[in-house]
Amino acid sequence: MNTQTAGWQQALADAFTSVEALCDYLNISTDSMALLPDFKAFPLRVPRGFADCMRRGDPNDPLLRQVLPTQNELIDYPGYSHDPVGDLGAVAEAGIIHKYHGRVLLISTGACAVHCRYCFRRNFPYAELQLSTQKIQQALSYIISHPEISEVILSGGDPLLLNDEKLGQLLARLGEIEHIKRIRIHSRVPIVLPMRVTQPLLNSFSSLSQQVVMVFHANHANELSAAVGAICGDLRRHGITLLNQSVLLKGVNDAGRTLCELSEKLFDLGILPYYLHVLDHASGTGHFEVSEIAARQLLEDMQSHLPGYLVPKLVKEQAGAAYKIPIC
Repeated sequence: MNTQTAGWQQALADAFTSVEALCDYLNISTDSMALLPDFKAFPLRVPRGFADCMRRGDPNDPLLRQVLPTQNELIDYPGYSHDPVGDLGAVAEAGIIHKYHGRVLLISTGACAVHCRYCFRRNFPYAELQLSTQKIQQALSYIISHPEISEVILSGGDPLLLNDEKLGQLLARLGEIEHIKRIRIHSRVPIVLPMRVTQPLLNSFSSLSQQVVMVFHANHANELSAAVGAICGDLRRHGITLLNQSVLLKGVNDAGRTLCELSEKLFDLGILPYYLHVLDHASGTGHFEVSEIAARQLLEDMQSHLPGYLVPKLVKEQAGAAYKIPIC
């Protein structure tokens, strides 16, 4: 195992998994906070490098709010469910979700480097549907038998938590499919664990004939550390297109100035703002919801302050729809 691989895997192993330990590290008292310190259904996980981007002593830090389990997650909001975007109904083959024409999503792993409390797949049955070694050939056979598929999206969990060898092998096999024009990777890892972007990983991307698109997931400008900026440079030098999608979250980024700062900083790093999602109605996440009316007002605020190419598309995902629904 090379030192880069050992480094990111050790950093992942050293992530905070205790609410008390994270709050102690940030000098935050938990006495008056309604927390869920031992929530086994969806436990805390936060890499230390991401914790270092949080403001010490501030229980309302926007990054901390995204990862800290609270008793709000136990509230049963009407209309919220375990499968809010209809993923389960779109499962076409082992590890494959086929919702939209011309592209499929591969569930490569159920693991994530950080457990975001608003996650729309927090209740997803990964054990049944993730792309295990035994199921890879079935998934590839499905893609090969559907020549209308021009883009494969690696998702999860987080595909970048596959080690360099496994991910490289998967990418190479996808690269052999002639009708695949693009390989897209959706990942929060470059934001919360940037050291994961190793030279072997970059080499795997460069070896592909297809265009590689990496869609980051950053919700706040404070997430974009110097380390994130450095790996963005590496990715761009290897010809990878960088986009970002965010989720609109109450108490995190539900202010026009905050969203504008995010777009500006993303573009400084060579990342184009792509989507701004309203919250998917996953059980346990209702306390993060921002209404569509408020979302439209925020979009108008961004449009009045930014050039059009820095304004992400405001969208929602609707089960059974042929595309993401614009909110205008």
